[in-house]
Amino acid sequence: MDWKGFERPGDPGTGGTRSVKVMIAGGFGTGKTTMVGSVSDIRPLTTEETLTRAGAAVDHLVGVADKAETTVSLDFGKIGLNESLVLYLFGTPGQERFWFLWNGLFKGALGAVVLVDTRRLSSSFRAIEEMERQEVPFVVALNMFPDAAEHPVEEIRDALDIAAHIPVVAFDARDRAAGRDVLVALVEHLRDHPRAALEPR
Repeated sequence: MDWKGFERPGDPGTGGTRSVKVMIAGGFGTGKTTMVGSVSDIRPLTTEETLTRAGAAVDHLVGVADKAETTVSLDFGKIGLNESLVLYLFGTPGQERFWFLWNGLFKGALGAVVLVDTRRLSSSFRAIEEMERQEVPFVVALNMFPDAAEHPVEEIRDALDIAAHIPVVAFDARDRAAGRDVLVALVEHLRDHPRAALEPR
């Protein structure tokens, strides 16, 4: 792909590498931690804690009843897409009780990937609304769980009510190559997006 516009001299000693902050957002149990872990070039930082009965009243486990852990702050990883561009990945917590952390996490972010579980589309409505509210360019990544039924991408787009220019791609969050392709799609979208001037927000 053409990386023109992303290949800008960085700090002294970086060899011209450009670093970009990217958010990995989505609803509870959509695969954010899995994606960050699968694509990261470094051992990812996670803040997962065990789900307990005490949180049963506020952690909505419909469709993810087997989930045993949850992110309580953020996930962090890093991936170099080429010699000139490094993405720092920040995964958001998915449950409503941790949404107050989102404003701080989004500071300085250039763009985002919103993960969607096609079995539970409504779980990612809040993340999409937040991208639009904060005017963060984003792509939608459909995490294809083994028991998920296949739906045409345009059908999902209509159900999520997102604009035609926003990329929607299907992938497996466990697969490094597939996750990397999602990030490349985001970078291409940022390159073409009118707000993608590669300046911190």
